[in-house]
Amino acid sequence: MKTFEQSDLLKNLPVQFFATLVAKVNKVISEGHDVINLGQGNPDQPTPEHIINSLQEAAGNPLHHKYSPFRGQQFFKEAISTFYKREYGVEVNPNTQVAILFGGKAGLVEVPQALLNPGDIALVPDPGYPDYWSGVELARVKMEYMPLTAENDFLPNYHEIDDEILNQAKLMFLNYPNNPTGAVATTEFFKETIDLAKKHDICVVHDFAYGAIGFDGNKPLSFLQVEGAMDIGIEIYTLSKTYNMAGWRVGFAVGNESAIEAINLLQDHLYVSLFGGIQEAAATALLSSQECVDQLVRRYESRRNVFINALQEIGWGVKAPEGSFFAWLPVPEGFTSVSFSDFLLENAHVAVAPGVGFGQFGEGYVRVGLLTDEDRLLEAANRIKALNIF
Repeated sequence: MKTFEQSDLLKNLPVQFFATLVAKVNKVISEGHDVINLGQGNPDQPTPEHIINSLQEAAGNPLHHKYSPFRGQQFFKEAISTFYKREYGVEVNPNTQVAILFGGKAGLVEVPQALLNPGDIALVPDPGYPDYWSGVELARVKMEYMPLTAENDFLPNYHEIDDEILNQAKLMFLNYPNNPTGAVATTEFFKETIDLAKKHDICVVHDFAYGAIGFDGNKPLSFLQVEGAMDIGIEIYTLSKTYNMAGWRVGFAVGNESAIEAINLLQDHLYVSLFGGIQEAAATALLSSQECVDQLVRRYESRRNVFINALQEIGWGVKAPEGSFFAWLPVPEGFTSVSFSDFLLENAHVAVAPGVGFGQFGEGYVRVGLLTDEDRLLEAANRIKALNIF
C-alpha cells in the first residue's frame, strides 16, 4: 500500500509528550501491577444527572436533528451571558461577544490561526498547557516564553520581557487557576496585564478552564471582571471541569468583539456548530442550581488537604495548590522531573506527570492530579513514604 507523506505542517507539530507517559503507565499495568495514576487530567466523577436528563430529552427533539445554526443556538449564547452576569458581574452581549467552541482546547488552538500571521509573536506561559504550542505552530507563529517561577507566585514577571519582544507580540496566553502549578491570579496582576496589553497592542487570551475550582473560600477571579479587560482580551471557558463534561466537548469564548468575530469566522469554515442537544444540556448546566459545582469543589479541596498533609508528614516539602485540581510538587534532590516520575512509577507504581512536559521551567517539579478517591491518594502517599527518600 502506498504511503503518503505528511505535510511539513504536521511534521513541525510538537511531540505529544504525554503519549509517552501513557505508554509507560500501560506497560507497568500490563505487567500486572496496581498503578495509582495521578498523571492525568481527566475528571473522575460523572456528569450530574440533571444535565444528562436534559440531553436525553433534547435528543428526542426533531429540531436538533437538523444542522444547528453555524454560530450556535441563541438560547445557549444567552445562557452564557446570564452565567457570566450571575457568577462574575460581567455583561456579555450574546450576539457579538460569545463564540461557542468544541471544548476549550479547540478555541485555544484556533485563536492564533484566527488573529495572527506567520512570523508574528505569541507570549506563552512556561510551564503551561502544551496545546498552546500546538495552536501557535499551526499558525506558524513564533513563541516567546514567559517563565512562571515560585519566587513570583507562578505569575509572569513582565519586567523580565524584552521591550522589543513586547512591541512585536500580538497575543498572550494566560491561565488561572493554573495548570500545572495550581496558582491563582490577583486583581493587581490582571490590572498590570491590561496596562501592558494596551501599551503594546496585545490580545490577551485567558484560559479559564479551572474557573470554578478555588480553595479556602476563595472564588477564582475572571479576567473579564477587571476594568478594561474586555477591551483587550477574551476568556475561554469549558464545561469539562466545572460540570464533569470533559467528553461532551463543549465550551465557549467571551470578550472582545473583534476577537470573537475572528474565532466565529474561522469556525464557519470548520464546523456547523455543536449538536443542539448538547447545547441544550450545556445551557441547563449553566442556568440550573450550582450545588453540584459546590459539592465538586468541596470534594477536590478535601482530597487536596488529605494528600498534601500526608506528603508533608513524610517529609516532602510541598505546598497546597490554591486552585485547579492539580498539585505542583518539587522533585527531590538528585532527580530530574522525568527520572523521578520513572522512579515513582517503577518502584511505587504511582504515576505522576514530569514537569518538563509543560515547558523548560517545569523542570524540577511533577504534576499530580487530585482525580481519584482519598483512599487511593493516601495509598499513593504511603507507597512514596516506603521508598525512604524523604
